[in-house]
Amino acid sequence: MSLPGQVDFLIVGAGVAGLRAAVELARFGEVLVVTKESLGESNTHYAQGGIAVAMDRRHDIDLHLQDTIAAGDGLVYRNAAETLVAEGPLRVEELIEWGARFDRKDGSLLRTREAAHSVPRILHADGDATGAEISRSLVTVARAQSSIQFAEWTTVGGLICRDGRVVGADLLGGDQPSRRVGAATVLIAAGGAGQAYSDTTNPAVATGDGIALAASVGAELADMEFYQFHPTAFSLPGAPRFLLSEALRGEGAYLRNDRGERFMERYHPGLELAPRDVVARAVACEGMSEREGEPRRVYLDMRHVRGIDLRHRFPGISAFLAQYGHDLGRDLVPVRPAAHYLMGGIRTDLDGRTSVRGLFVAGEAACTGVHGANRLASNSLLEGLVFGARAAKAMIGSGLAAASLEPPAKNSTADPSDEELLEIYITSLQKVMWECAGLLRDETTLRRGLRELAKCESDIDRIVRKGKTRRRLCEAQALCCVSAAILQSAQARTESRGAHFRSDYPHRDDRSFQKHSIIGRRGAAPVVFEEW
Repeated sequence: MSLPGQVDFLIVGAGVAGLRAAVELARFGEVLVVTKESLGESNTHYAQGGIAVAMDRRHDIDLHLQDTIAAGDGLVYRNAAETLVAEGPLRVEELIEWGARFDRKDGSLLRTREAAHSVPRILHADGDATGAEISRSLVTVARAQSSIQFAEWTTVGGLICRDGRVVGADLLGGDQPSRRVGAATVLIAAGGAGQAYSDTTNPAVATGDGIALAASVGAELADMEFYQFHPTAFSLPGAPRFLLSEALRGEGAYLRNDRGERFMERYHPGLELAPRDVVARAVACEGMSEREGEPRRVYLDMRHVRGIDLRHRFPGISAFLAQYGHDLGRDLVPVRPAAHYLMGGIRTDLDGRTSVRGLFVAGEAACTGVHGANRLASNSLLEGLVFGARAAKAMIGSGLAAASLEPPAKNSTADPSDEELLEIYITSLQKVMWECAGLLRDETTLRRGLRELAKCESDIDRIVRKGKTRRRLCEAQALCCVSAAILQSAQARTESRGAHFRSDYPHRDDRSFQKHSIIGRRGAAPVVFEEW
């Protein structure tokens, strides 16, 4: 497909935030949505549990706010959380009007409960395929808009700045030469960075590209130390770390150690429905052996659950487990934590504006402070809807025309041997991040992580200097950028809070650290802390 040289609005990413923004912008100008793979291939598509929303009464909205703030462990920006829960019902009602088919019984929406929610408020679709259904409905609406074009299988190689303002981007599409597109405003909605870790529930596309792009033009990053590890990813040698949804525990699943004990009572009164950071650390601790190198198994147990057709309620999970000889109603299912969601990201206001003119961000790539130190389960899809729409409205008000840009320099052909080296370097980086910036951190491991990362960056930079830009090289650079920000922020925060736990500083320190970490402030130290 021939791409335009100029558009009014350029959107990087086709998950819930990017597509919701595109639909909002379609009436106001030409929109180009860029996605690395096929349309809809994103973290949104793989979201299982559901979307948290209070759609009945003011009291429900207030409870949702309280739960969001409580889960965030003292660091939620209240204005952002109030915006999320107050505007969420309208955004979900729009989805339903646009054809999203959430599960119902006798015409009423079905709701379930997940960790740290005080009441059942999670809507789901096709049992455990909520993200796929939301993605499907948004793709359908977006494709119906003649003013929206899509550049699939296309990577953003870099943002173009002029006089301190983002005015476009260079696009890389397979074997085609690089193309430059000018835009009045650019929205990054490229999702998270789970691929920075060796064990992750995220798809291969989640390499932190959007965060690195923004950082490269001077945008501030915030709260990068807060990476959420999902407690229950499938754990079997040779199998992927498939997400076993929090909704399983919402429907009554227990967690057991290798002695058959339910252990959560030793960690939190909320038991299996405690906040994610608590449950993830508990699973990790129960999986440790007294003798190093001999990990214990931890299991998810639904054998006692009655009154639910588990295969009907969780068809996707059941089908996956069947491939490995497991059944929810019959077997103990082995689980372990895996990297899942980045609470930090590119710092924005409540309308998606960054510290760089012309650049907006929404979704997991953004940090509004709405999640604080630990995201409340199933708030992520709602965040994409709410803040994707808000960012779009702010972009409409920019009132600028797209710039005319010179074409980019021609790109040389990639060396196959370099591709092999890149995979080695990326695998090394992922291993380092899991070992040094995972669930349990301390000064020694964080310093080692920074040293090892510097080696990876140096190796990758040798390939960069050859001038052969392509997708995998862009991803490797992005992973280095995001990993460095996580390690630096984690080293600077000498306390434990939410998803960030330091064994050498195991307590929360509100006097010094009830603040947000900022990276990229001009003229400031690498990491500074401030209140919002």
